[in-house]
Amino acid sequence: MSRNQILIGVIVAAILALGGAWWFLMGQGDNAGTTASGDTMAATADDRTLGDPKAPVRVIEYAAPMCPHCAHMNEEGFPVLKRDYIDTGKVFYIFRVFPIGPPDIPAEGIARCLPKENYFAFIDLLFRSQQKWDPEYPGVDPHAGLLAMGRIAGLTPDKIEQCMADPANQRRVQASQQDANTRFGVTGTPTFVVNGEVLPGGAPWSMVKDKLDTVLAKK
Repeated sequence: MSRNQILIGVIVAAILALGGAWWFLMGQGDNAGTTASGDTMAATADDRTLGDPKAPVRVIEYAAPMCPHCAHMNEEGFPVLKRDYIDTGKVFYIFRVFPIGPPDIPAEGIARCLPKENYFAFIDLLFRSQQKWDPEYPGVDPHAGLLAMGRIAGLTPDKIEQCMADPANQRRVQASQQDANTRFGVTGTPTFVVNGEVLPGGAPWSMVKDKLDTVLAKK
């Protein structure tokens, strides 16, 4: 592991240990604001969201914690998305897990056991620490790795086990995955939906940004 990776792990752990204070100060909240019945861009009570529900643009991101392209988007694009679009009131952001492998479901289970204001900090930790829990890395034990991630977040081993095995979380993630496939034709991650328009799966941040700018220019 490089010195930079170690430093990142320490910083993220500190964020989580402080109760997700950074995300709270940056505007993280549970703003599920729904729109008209039947609206394909409506947030649900189960969604984790950021920004103003009355923003002119709604963005749904379907992502998987163990997806390397999602991790790259989290590092390259998400800070800009949050700073320039979400925090400025231009975008209401909805994040939904679309699993690409079995570990994604227990990973989301742990995230859902944390206070809502800590959710995105933990997802960030998962993305930045894939080499510690993602079985696609040689020799990695995903169960042990996720236990370690949960401990960094302040959960006890028993609680982590409970969260990972939560059947309600499994049903919710699977139902969301099916809805994404049926409603938007999502088959891979990350997939962004901007005001109802589905961008190609794995679209780079530059494409997402161009679409946001184009839609906002018409508002």
